[in-house]
Amino acid sequence: MCVAALALIVTIAPAARAHSLDEVDAMLGDKEKYFQAIDKPAPDFRLQAADGRVVQLADLRGKVLVLHFIYMSCSDVCPLHTERLADIQAMVNDTPMKDRVRFVTITTDPSKDTPEMLRDYAAARGIDTANWLFLTTTPDQPEDTTRKLAEAFGHKFSKTDDGLQMHGIVTHAIDKGGRWKANFHGLNFDPVNVVTFVNALTNDVGVPHGHEKKSWRSWMWDW
Repeated sequence: MCVAALALIVTIAPAARAHSLDEVDAMLGDKEKYFQAIDKPAPDFRLQAADGRVVQLADLRGKVLVLHFIYMSCSDVCPLHTERLADIQAMVNDTPMKDRVRFVTITTDPSKDTPEMLRDYAAARGIDTANWLFLTTTPDQPEDTTRKLAEAFGHKFSKTDDGLQMHGIVTHAIDKGGRWKANFHGLNFDPVNVVTFVNALTNDVGVPHGHEKKSWRSWMWDW
């Protein structure tokens, strides 16, 4: 086992032993000031992926989602946000969690950010699209569809006269049942803390099971 993987195990081991998501929330609340616990249904969506297929929130049930909003012509914080999540994806994809997690990027400028543009954006950043979706509006949807979706997630992307958008930076975590469970605000959160929370969601921490579920830590040691 590589040193990086072992270090990650040691870091998230307390979360792997937690008996409830409240314990994980409390642990992250003590160490991650940019973490916000939430528990409500995630806003529904029906959007077009970079490969042209239509994707709904219901299609992603059974996967933990790490979701954020950007627009392609943003030259400052949006690329940094994407890079931050790419670092988290690399950590997740080095573990058995890869098949249980989907990263979701939604553009708030669909008139410019076509499926082709989304593909180019991902390719230019070397993003592994095996478990990362880039979404825009379908041809029959209003242009402001994804900006209204961003508002439903608690923040606005407001267009200015020069075509830029004023907006906040938030990473949203959604569980396998489609419930919105947390926000990580800004860009200064510790990526390991996001992986810790995602790990808890992939293992259904706090959800009763009819039989003992093999922990992520056990998966890692077997791997």
